[in-house]
Order: sequence, then C-alpha cells, then structure tokens
Amino acid sequence: MPVVPLKDIVDRAFTERYGVAAINVVNDLTLEAVLAGAVEQRSPLIVQTSVKTVRSIGLDLLYAMWRELTAGIEVPVSLHLDHCPDRSVITSCLRKGWNSVLFDGSSLPVAENQRQTVEVVAEAKSYGASVEGEIEAITGVEDDIGSDDEASRQSLPVALDFIRSTGIDVFAPAIGNAHGLYRSEPKLDAERVSDIVAAQPIPIALHGGTGMTDAQFSDLIARGCAKVNISTALKVSYMKSNLTFLRDAETRGSWDPPSLFTAVRAAVVDMAVTHMRRFGSVGKAW
Repeated sequence: MPVVPLKDIVDRAFTERYGVAAINVVNDLTLEAVLAGAVEQRSPLIVQTSVKTVRSIGLDLLYAMWRELTAGIEVPVSLHLDHCPDRSVITSCLRKGWNSVLFDGSSLPVAENQRQTVEVVAEAKSYGASVEGEIEAITGVEDDIGSDDEASRQSLPVALDFIRSTGIDVFAPAIGNAHGLYRSEPKLDAERVSDIVAAQPIPIALHGGTGMTDAQFSDLIARGCAKVNISTALKVSYMKSNLTFLRDAETRGSWDPPSLFTAVRAAVVDMAVTHMRRFGSVGKAW
C-alpha cells in the first residue's frame, strides 16, 4: 500500500467509526518505530511532524527519511504537518511531498482565518493533499506553538460556516481538550462533536489525546473523532525509556548505544501499538 492522502484514511475511519492514531515523531528512530507498529498491527497511521521538528531536522532530510522508511509500506500511511501558522512552511512542505497540513489560524479573527484557510485548501488540492482546519486554539503549548489560556468557543453556526466555506477535510474543535499532560481527568464537551457531525458529516480531529481515558476515547470516536492526535505520550515514552536505560547503563558501567536504541525503539513501538488498539484501528489496513 503506497502512501495515501490523509482524506482517504480519515474518511474510512469516520464511516466505520474507529480512530486513527496521528503520532508526532521527533527523529528517525521514532518515525521508524511508529511505522513498524502500524505494519505489525495492520493499522492505518498518520505520522505528524511539528514545525519545530521540521526546522530542527531540516525539510529535505526529514522528507528523505519518510520516503525511505515508507518505501514498499504495506499499510496506508500519511504525512501530516501539525499546527502550522506559517504559510511559508506549509508551502515548503507541500512542495516537498507532505500530503496533509493543519493551517493553524486560530489566533486570527475567524473571518481572516477562514479567508486564509480557503487559500491553503486551494494550494493543498493542487498537490493532491488534505487540509485540517480549526477556529479555536487548543489549550496548551506544544512545540512552541499555542497558549495555556483557554480560548472561547465559537457558536455552532460559525463552526459550520467555516467548515462549509473552506472545504477542509478534517475539523479540529475545542471541546475542553488540551495539549500536554492533564492534571486530572479532562471534562470534555463530547456533545459538541455530535452537534457538528450531525449538521455537517466531517471527520473530527481530537487534539490533546494523551491522558484521556479509554471510555472518553471510545465515546468521542463513536461520535466522529476519526483522527486522534498523540504527541506527549510519544515524548514521555521516548525520554523515559532513554532515562531508564542510561541510569542502568551507569550502574553497570556499560555504554552501548545500539542497545539503547533497541530499548527506546521497543518502548515507542509499544506506545504506538497500545494506542492503535485503544482506537480500534488494528486490522483496518486495506
């Protein structure tokens, strides 16, 4: 199965009511590991890259890694640029080969956000790529983008007008979700997802997935959340597995980088597989 547009992945998930993990990777090891988890579980997967990751690794090298690691891939996968307010970065990624982008115009007035999103959709379509849109900031700072202040939510008519006028493929509403780690079980406005989907059937992107309960995931996916973002869980898994291994290496006085990489990879694969199982996407590859 070659790399496919994000729309192909989320439309199937939305129709069949399962969720697809959209996992933010940070380097070649995490990219290879989440792809391996998807192949192992026969699950579709959305690989996400933040603007920070694109800039730290470099556009050309990051895409070369993606191209090499997905050559001959046997499950449907898509490469998505997450939360990007910078139109120039969106253009660069689309030209290079990213097949999905989230234009984050949530800090703009809705009318201006809408105007620019229309332009991004037209640009993306010229490359056969998909677009995710949002009109409210998701609480929390992720990879230097965002704010800890909760944004006010727009009315249902405003949200529907944005969806219909822009032609986006996925919509990311604020429902009390947040980036980062929750201090307690989040209080989510799940009904807002149902209201949007009932009026305009469109796959919903659930941001701030790390820390939600299985019951919350199941409920939101059943309501139409077809794309479930996972970023903090990968970062925690990646860094804690490094820390555990290095502490043990220090105790033993044994310094073997390949063994470190093997241990960290296993932790990341396990994290990815756990979420694929939670979201019901195992065996959904086509």
